[in-house]
Amino acid sequence: MLRELLLLALASSGLGFKLPSCRNPSECYEERMHPDFEPRIVSRAESSIPKGEETSNFWLDNAKTFVEEQLNRTMNRNYAKNVIFFIGDGMSIPTLAATRNYLGGEEVKLSFEKFPYVGLARTYAVDRIVPDSAATATSYLCGVKANYNTIGINAGVLLNDCNENVANRVTSIAKWSIDAGKSAGVVTTTRVTHASPAGTYASVANRNWENNVEMEEVCGADSSKLNDIAEQLVHGETGKHFKVILGGGKREFIDSKLFEKGRRKGGTIECQVDEIDRLLGLFTNGHMKFHLEDKKQKQPTLAEMTQKAIEMLRKDENGYFLFVEGGKIDIAHHDTSAIYALDETAEFSKAIELARQMTSEEDTLIVVSSDHSHTMSFAGYDERHGDIFGDTNKKADDEKKFLKLSYANGQGFDVYYNTKKNQRRNPKNIDRSSPDAVFPSTLPKESETHGGDDVAVFASGPWSHLFTGAYEQNVLPHLMAYASCVGSGQKSCDN
Repeated sequence: MLRELLLLALASSGLGFKLPSCRNPSECYEERMHPDFEPRIVSRAESSIPKGEETSNFWLDNAKTFVEEQLNRTMNRNYAKNVIFFIGDGMSIPTLAATRNYLGGEEVKLSFEKFPYVGLARTYAVDRIVPDSAATATSYLCGVKANYNTIGINAGVLLNDCNENVANRVTSIAKWSIDAGKSAGVVTTTRVTHASPAGTYASVANRNWENNVEMEEVCGADSSKLNDIAEQLVHGETGKHFKVILGGGKREFIDSKLFEKGRRKGGTIECQVDEIDRLLGLFTNGHMKFHLEDKKQKQPTLAEMTQKAIEMLRKDENGYFLFVEGGKIDIAHHDTSAIYALDETAEFSKAIELARQMTSEEDTLIVVSSDHSHTMSFAGYDERHGDIFGDTNKKADDEKKFLKLSYANGQGFDVYYNTKKNQRRNPKNIDRSSPDAVFPSTLPKESETHGGDDVAVFASGPWSHLFTGAYEQNVLPHLMAYASCVGSGQKSCDN
């Protein structure tokens, strides 16, 4: 108590002082875990702490408001005519926390963090503790867990099984919705044949079989019995019924001879949503550009694509299922490009906010989650409202500062560590002014890996209260199906 009073007195007087050193090995060990920092005496105008937070009343009022909101919340048991399912690929919980800071401060909320109900989903695959986007897509779209790198098939099928039993194939909630007389569509910032969107319509023993060339390299003559992912999107029992498909990946659909003798000129077509029944937009050969990379805004944003998809699908009086993926969050993390990753998360939040504004909570269920996490961590004891991409105010044991954001593995290792001298490079000497700048990683890897931790689930609209708790990821489509009365399982309409 005496020490606390001394610190308070010194702080109040505005005098500088040195914190007392630890007195024994045990105390030193504890203080290294929770280091003291010399208080900075600043004026109210200079403080980075939001006004009022230094008082008890601010936090008491904050708690009172939240308790009242919880008590006044009523369960929405309406029929979910429409379901919109947003997946932020690789959007880990640390990614959410860091993005708040990127958007203005730790107290900022992303649009979907305002949703009334939140849960946690376990993401592991049947054969891997850390999953990929193919196995997780099968889980959160088809309702069964699968093996690593496989899509739309259960774990009875192994990777690269060219003679897989069709009985092991599973269908997605998009197919269940179509079978119930609803419309369906897909929006993504990746290739539309990439693992996550492919989970809505494809069944393959290898996520890389996006076209026939990839499949034939593995299966040879057996490939004649199989359909690649692009083929299934165009002609498959689910894909051929989609009313809207927006994203990248033109290259997976273009025959090598398509441009010969003027068979195809390319270009764009202007159309009005109210004048067409279906809409296919493939805006790039591969994945779409990062938002910060597209300076001339030559491609639509995720929010713009989401808007057009909703405008198309809501023409169906029976309702719809729409899958929307913010897929470049994941790709940025794989490159340890934290700036891109957080900005893509912010863009993802904008799309969700727009979707909630365009729809009614009375009849439209919106669910937001991630397929898996990444190894990015958000560390240090820095002051509030600092540059999330900058270094901390304190030094590490090697007397060099360190960044708030770093990865467990990835290509950032060689940038931040001098292997010849066997020491860290000083981060202040490394240029991070470009949005594609890489961030530190503990060990070298050409592509950073996914993480195995749980991902958050946010829900708003009919039956959104069902999404609370901690559960297996594969229950998500079953909860959405229950709310929207589709599929062969339990339905709210049965009650």
